[in-house]
Amino acid sequence: MGKGFYLLLFVAMPLIQISFAAHAGEIVSDLADQQQVAVTIYNENLALVRDLRQVELGQGSVALALREVSARIRPETALLRSVDKPGSLNILEQNFDFDLLTPHKLLEKYVGKDVRLVRIHPQSGEERYESARVLAANDGVVLQVGDRIETGIPGRLIYPDVPANLRDRPTLVIDLESLQAGQRQIELSYLTGGLSWRADYVVELDASDRLLDLSGWVTLTNRSGTSYRNALLQLVAGDVNRVREDVALRREMMADTAMVMAAAPKMQQESLFEYHLYTLPRPTTVADNQTKQIALLGASAVAVSKEFRLQGSPHYYRSQYGDLGEKLKVGVFIEFANRKQEGLGLPLPKGVVRVYKQDSQGRPQFIGEDSIDHTPENETIRLKLGDAFDVTANRKQTDFRKLGGTSRYDYRFESAYEVLIKNAKDEAITVTVVEPVPGDWHMLSESHPHRKVAADTALWKIEVPAKGEERLTYRVEVEQ
Repeated sequence: MGKGFYLLLFVAMPLIQISFAAHAGEIVSDLADQQQVAVTIYNENLALVRDLRQVELGQGSVALALREVSARIRPETALLRSVDKPGSLNILEQNFDFDLLTPHKLLEKYVGKDVRLVRIHPQSGEERYESARVLAANDGVVLQVGDRIETGIPGRLIYPDVPANLRDRPTLVIDLESLQAGQRQIELSYLTGGLSWRADYVVELDASDRLLDLSGWVTLTNRSGTSYRNALLQLVAGDVNRVREDVALRREMMADTAMVMAAAPKMQQESLFEYHLYTLPRPTTVADNQTKQIALLGASAVAVSKEFRLQGSPHYYRSQYGDLGEKLKVGVFIEFANRKQEGLGLPLPKGVVRVYKQDSQGRPQFIGEDSIDHTPENETIRLKLGDAFDVTANRKQTDFRKLGGTSRYDYRFESAYEVLIKNAKDEAITVTVVEPVPGDWHMLSESHPHRKVAADTALWKIEVPAKGEERLTYRVEVEQ
């Protein structure tokens, strides 16, 4: 659809503004009537909106058009009540008008109807008016003008009015019975999609990798189709059960976002049922098509430990192999306790933790990230940041024998292994070697003592000298 087509349609806009006040019998309420709005946002693209407005109602049957509601409202969840005069409103019917006004939508509504076509004489500039019928509005406009059919018309169209079911903003129209006339304070509550939040964390390690500073942020995204001015903002962390929605309701709206950084104070936290509720202690505006960040929490000098970890696999305990890998990657993890005595002790919503460390010039550098689930107080947080550059391992099977068994359910194997760990760093390190051993097993011999940390897991702590290497050997019997 070409640029000229849209220019041809925009002439209707002055008439549109007149027509919106003319929905027969409606009392229109917009954001000018809003006294307060509160928004509670859940993790999974769901929010509860409580919109408090002051409106003038007559007595008897009233059609109340509430403009500027969310375009992603779930109308079946809407609840309207009178705050100052409970019981004075009886709700009869409600309709959510989400077919929004655009030049193309307006043209579509006039298919089969008459409009006025205005042409301008190229020499004199004189305007000439003709009646035309809209025949189609799919990939362009098709008009019947008198006894001829025209497309690609140089001119403009004038519409007599705006159809009643076409709105410039999402509008919830509620038919109600008002028991008395006068000013009324009403509250509209509803669930909506298009609002979501997540937690993001920033960690800075100190030079020794023994202490960290933690900052938590709420990243809030609004694609609901409306703005929430000076809203009382609350966030619920936890996995709330929901009935599966229709695919159309879950479909994300694509929109550009603008990042807004909101400063402290941080959010206040409390328990709510089996979840945690975070409340921003000041109103904030959440604009449509906006991403906003708000300070959630902070902690300094939290004790942290670093671990080098070499993870094995259960498959090579069941058959004969040779080399099981050279220059194997050794993972790097950090771990800290979410306890008050460690400087934390806060319920942490699920999110992504990004870790930084200063280089020799004092410039922070990104060193890895990992995600965490909802983490209550007194739990341990463990993050994998990547693989060590200067620490590698070679693993091989040095012996394998079948001791007995006639089926896959009673095999007995004896096998031996060697793990050579190399350390190119300037300081000594400790590497945790984790081997998941299947079946019923027991260790026959080993160069370093292991711990059986689970029914199927043997763990060794191997100290490796600076610029050196250390060899772990062990022999194990496995019965499937």
